[in-house]
Amino acid sequence: MKVALIGITGVPLGKHNIKDSRLDQIHQLVEAKKKIYAQVDVVGEDQAVTADAVVVSPGSRLDLILQDLEFVETRLGRNPPEEERAVLEKLRACLESDQMLSAAGLTPEEVKAVEAHAFVTMKPIVVAEAQDVEQFDEFLVRVIGESGYICFLTVGGAENRAWLIKNGTTAVEAGGAIHTDIQKGFIRAEIISFADAIEAGGETQAKRANKQRLETKTYVMQDCDLTNFRFNKT
Repeated sequence: MKVALIGITGVPLGKHNIKDSRLDQIHQLVEAKKKIYAQVDVVGEDQAVTADAVVVSPGSRLDLILQDLEFVETRLGRNPPEEERAVLEKLRACLESDQMLSAAGLTPEEVKAVEAHAFVTMKPIVVAEAQDVEQFDEFLVRVIGESGYICFLTVGGAENRAWLIKNGTTAVEAGGAIHTDIQKGFIRAEIISFADAIEAGGETQAKRANKQRLETKTYVMQDCDLTNFRFNKT
């Protein structure tokens, strides 16, 4: 996942850990040689168009709205096709109401009509205050959640590790986030919810309490699921 910074200073670009305290909690309960947080790639404003989410300063939020509004008005002035014009009018009303385009409520067909245009505020936008910048790695947990991402955990043995996936990802797709072989040879996912693991006092204890579930490839992953994949090795 790529997160772009606009109007934010004092944060080094590059890989940043998502310091989710839930992995810390699990690491205290499940023995492993090391703990590995999920990571995001933090980039500058010049890569905002290709980023999955954008973090802005309070002052930069309005600048982005005005930037997209200027583009919409310019495009409307060039006599676009009627289908595109209708969507652009809807976007203009949204922007003039001081709202990000992500709040415009476009249908899939409307999105397709304007998908060629790189609207920055169509992406998830998270506003960072001064205290957020000072503790940026911790703040990333909020950025991830507000951008439509969750994580799942694999635990025990070599590492306790968090893996980043989009909300709505199925079990078979989550397996592919680790390795394509898991997705190709997927048999089942053995799932323990984070709440059940904490309540039981760990993975082994949760299994003894019959809290582990066997899920098929269509299971939709939940945030912080403890997951073990069974798959045929090719």
